[in-house]
Amino acid sequence: MAPLLRPKALRKGDVVAVVAASSGLEEEAAPLLERGVQEIEGLGFEVRASPLVAVDRRWWWASAPPDETAEELNRHLRDPEIRAVVALTGGRFTLSYLDLLDVDAVRADPKPVLGFSDISALLLALHARTGVVAFHAEIVTHGFGEWAEQDDARRAQLADLYRRLLTEDAPLGDLPTGAAWETWRSGKAEGPLIGGMLNRLVRLQATPSALAPERFDGAILFWEEAFTSTSGLWNDLHVLRQAGVLDRISGMIVGRPFDVETTTPGPDTLRELVMEVVGDRDLPVLGDVDVGHEGPNLPMPLGVRAALDADALTLSLREPAVTTGER
Repeated sequence: MAPLLRPKALRKGDVVAVVAASSGLEEEAAPLLERGVQEIEGLGFEVRASPLVAVDRRWWWASAPPDETAEELNRHLRDPEIRAVVALTGGRFTLSYLDLLDVDAVRADPKPVLGFSDISALLLALHARTGVVAFHAEIVTHGFGEWAEQDDARRAQLADLYRRLLTEDAPLGDLPTGAAWETWRSGKAEGPLIGGMLNRLVRLQATPSALAPERFDGAILFWEEAFTSTSGLWNDLHVLRQAGVLDRISGMIVGRPFDVETTTPGPDTLRELVMEVVGDRDLPVLGDVDVGHEGPNLPMPLGVRAALDADALTLSLREPAVTTGER
């Protein structure tokens, strides 16, 4: 299992690339792209969009075939001028090219890669194969591009959080607690963060980019789900249970569900469904956290130690996600 590899911290004026790592740019999302770029620039960075980030680029449900998409991503991973990569949007595509990733480029010059949804598979694969801290965090369109919908205080809070996350060689500390957070099972846990979109995590484990079982030892598992049914979600959780994941982790964070259809007959709440799978395990569970499609997203850097207190409704990052120094 590769040791933890922290990306180099960003500096003011560094170049951040927007990459179509999954779906392409839809015409109706172009205004969100513009607003998202403005938010990233507001953090102090220069933004450059990949040539595949264009409304007229289309191949099936992406911008380009898997080999071209992978090579465009790899080009940004190799480019020393690019200091971070943020996914344009999510989609249904990343699993098609994980075997084409230039992991040697990641090891040679680790840089932050941000995204969620389908991008979860990419983040988890990079983390599994290189140990790099990858960032389950905002995408450009339906992420940074929607910050303008928040009030001024929340928007400033998010900007401060992301700026410190990417530029400071210091733990972020307590993440802002959301009003919807709930204690689903009491207790405290501390361990490295691991997770993402649930169904992508499950599918990834059937590929050569699968997470080693040891990655789950003592970890805090976070997950979110969207565009599925409660029965499908329940089955995926049982896959993790049967794989021994729930017996290895120290705690669980459940993101707010998005467009999850309730299968009837069945449980009325996600909490009831999750706790049926967790069973009588002594596992603290924090529910309805700001992680996933029901944004804004709190950043979850893979591999970074966090502390969870389900009773106090707190989540704290105990280690820095990036490292300063020569690059």
